[in-house]
Amino acid sequence: MSQPVTFLCVSSYFKGNDFLRGMKSTGATVYLVTSKKLENKPWAREALDDIFYVEQGPDNYWDMNTVIGGLAWLMRSKKVDRIVALDDFDVEKAAHLREHFRIPGMGQTTYRHFRDKLAMRMKAQEAGIHVPGFSALFNDDDIRKFAAANPAPWIVKPRGQASATGMKKVHNADELWAHLETLGGERHQYLVEQFKPGDVYHVDALSSGGKVIFARASKYLAPPFDVAHAGGIFRSAIMEQGDKDEKALLEMNTAVMEAFGMQYSASHTEFIKCHEDGQMYFLETASRVGGAHIAEMVEVACGINLWAEWAKIEYAVATGQAYKLPKVRKDYAGIIVSLTRQEWPDTSQFNDPEIAWRMTDMSYHIGLIVRSPKRARVLELLDDYAVRIQGDYHASAPAPDKPLV
Repeated sequence: MSQPVTFLCVSSYFKGNDFLRGMKSTGATVYLVTSKKLENKPWAREALDDIFYVEQGPDNYWDMNTVIGGLAWLMRSKKVDRIVALDDFDVEKAAHLREHFRIPGMGQTTYRHFRDKLAMRMKAQEAGIHVPGFSALFNDDDIRKFAAANPAPWIVKPRGQASATGMKKVHNADELWAHLETLGGERHQYLVEQFKPGDVYHVDALSSGGKVIFARASKYLAPPFDVAHAGGIFRSAIMEQGDKDEKALLEMNTAVMEAFGMQYSASHTEFIKCHEDGQMYFLETASRVGGAHIAEMVEVACGINLWAEWAKIEYAVATGQAYKLPKVRKDYAGIIVSLTRQEWPDTSQFNDPEIAWRMTDMSYHIGLIVRSPKRARVLELLDDYAVRIQGDYHASAPAPDKPLV
C-alpha cells in the first residue's frame, strides 16, 4: 500500500499496550477508542497517533450510535482500514463498527462464536466436539427436559460474560427454578449447563491464514470458578510437551478454531477433563489474549509475545504480506497471583533464580512467574509459593465484576 495502514483499536478496559506497540512497530497508523474513565491510565501513548474517549454506562455499556457518529466524522478526513477489539467485552462493539462501515474482519455472525456461550456450545456440538450437557433458557419445557436428562448439579451462566463471572451453581430443580425466577426478563441472556467436576485447561494460540500457527496448553492448578467464588489463589502452568492430554487439547483447540471460522487472531480457549469419565470437554473460547498475565507466562516459557505477534498478524493480513512466527522456545513456566492484605507487598523473600517476572503495578496483589527447563521444578515452586502466600499475604474478596481470565 502507498500509505500507512490505519488500525482503530477498541478497548473498554486498560489492556493491550504490547499490541499497540507491536502494531506501531510495523509502521501502521494506530488509533485507540477507550472509555473516558480510563483517560489517565498509562496507555502506550508513544504508539498512538490519536486517542478518543467514550462515556461508559453501567455494565460496560457504550452508546454505539454515538460511537458510530464519532467514527463517521473521523473517517471524513482519516481512512480506517481495520478495527481490532482488545478485550472480550469489545468484540461485539468492533463487529458492529465493522459491519456499519463495511470494514473487513469478523462480523456479527462469526463474533458470536467467540463471545456468546450459547452460540459456542451449539456450534461445537454441531461440529462433533464434546461439550457438557446444556440448554438455552428460552423455553420452560426445554429446561425441564435438560434437568431430567442431565444429573445435577448445574451451572447457570451469562451468555456474554467472560470466565467465572456471574455464574451460579444449583443442586436441584427447585433451586434452579428459584434462581431463574430472580433473573426475570433477563433469563434469555443466560444458559444452564451440567457441572462436571474436573481439571480445567487453557490453550493460548495464534491463528493466521485460517490455521493455528502457535499454541501452548496449560493447566489451571486451581479452577477459575473456585478462585473467583471461593477467594482462592490463581495458579496456572504450561503442560508437559508431548503429554497425551497436551496433544488432545491442541487437537481439540484446532478443531474449535476450524469449526468457529477463526481466520486470524489471538485466542484463549478453555477445556475441562471430567473426573468421572476422563473425557475432555470444550468450555469456551475468546478471540483475544488470555487475561491474568497468562500472556506473560507464555512469553516467559516460549519467547512469544502474544499481543505483539497478534498485532503483526493483523498488519500482515491488512497489507497482503506473509507473516512469519519468531522462533519458539520450549521452556516451562507457571504463574501465581493472589489478592493481598498489604497494599504493596514486599516480595523479597521470593528469591529463587527461576523467578522471571514479578507483578509491580497492582496494589493489594502479589504475582510471580517462574521458568525452568523442567516442569516438575515449576510445579514445586508454585506449590511452595502457594503455602507461603496463603500464610503471609493472601486476602479474599467477592467474585470480581471483571474476570481474571
